[in-house]
Amino acid sequence: MKSNNQKVLSKKKASGGILETIKTVIYAVLIALIVRTVAFEPFNIPSGSMIPTLLIGDYLFVSKFSYGYSRYSLPLDLPLFHGRILQFRQPARGDVIVFRLPSDPSTDFIKRIVGLPGDRIQMKDSNLYINDQMMPRQKVSDLPCPDRVGEICQLYTETLPGNVQHPIIKHGDGNPLDNTREYDVPPDHYFMMGDNRDNSDDSRDHVGFVPAENLVGIAQFVFFSTDGSAHWWQPWLWPFAVRYGRLFHGIS
Repeated sequence: MKSNNQKVLSKKKASGGILETIKTVIYAVLIALIVRTVAFEPFNIPSGSMIPTLLIGDYLFVSKFSYGYSRYSLPLDLPLFHGRILQFRQPARGDVIVFRLPSDPSTDFIKRIVGLPGDRIQMKDSNLYINDQMMPRQKVSDLPCPDRVGEICQLYTETLPGNVQHPIIKHGDGNPLDNTREYDVPPDHYFMMGDNRDNSDDSRDHVGFVPAENLVGIAQFVFFSTDGSAHWWQPWLWPFAVRYGRLFHGIS
C-alpha cells in the first residue's frame, strides 16, 4: 500500500502536470496570436473572382508586416491607433491584397491593386486605362470558363506600368463593367480589380476606393489547395481532392 507521503507526492505531480499543460497551451495560443498579428495570417479563397491567379479552395498566407500595421491587423480590430504604422514598403500596382471591405469592415476581400493614389482609372472597350494609357494585354489561349459551364473564355497576360505582368480571364467583350466612367483615386486610397474581370465585385462596382487603413496584407503563397470534391466526413477521399501542384505556390 502507498504511504500518505507517496499519495501526496502523486497528487502534487498530477496537479503539476496539469498546470504545465495549461501553461503550454496558453503559450501556444499567445505565440499564434503574435504571429497572426505581426507576421503572417492564413486566409482561404471562397470565390472565383481572382481566377486564374487564385482558385476556390486555395489556402494562403498573407504577409502583414510588408505594409505595416493598422487597426485591422489587431485581434478584434481594436481601434488603438489610426492609419498605418511601421510601414516597410508602399503598396504597388500588381500586388494581390487582402483588405477589409470599406462598406463592411468585418468582411475580408482579396483583389489586385491596379490604381494608386492620384491615378485615373477607366475601362474602355474591355481594356484597362491608367492615366489615359491603355494597359497592353496579350492573348494566351482560349479555355473553358471557370464559372460559365459550357462556355469559352480568353486567357490574357496584362502588363501594368513598370512591366508588371499578370494573368486575367475575360468572357468576351461588351460585358457590364467593360466600359466605365473615369475614377480619380483619392489620396491614401487604392483601386482594386479581380483577375476574373467579368466576374469580380471590385472597385469598378460597389467596393469603391479602398482606404490604406483597410489593407490587411499582401498575399505571399498558397500553402494548401483542395478542389472541393471531398467533404469533411469523407477522409478516404481527402488525398484525391488536394491540388498538389499548387502547394507552396507563390502568388504574383
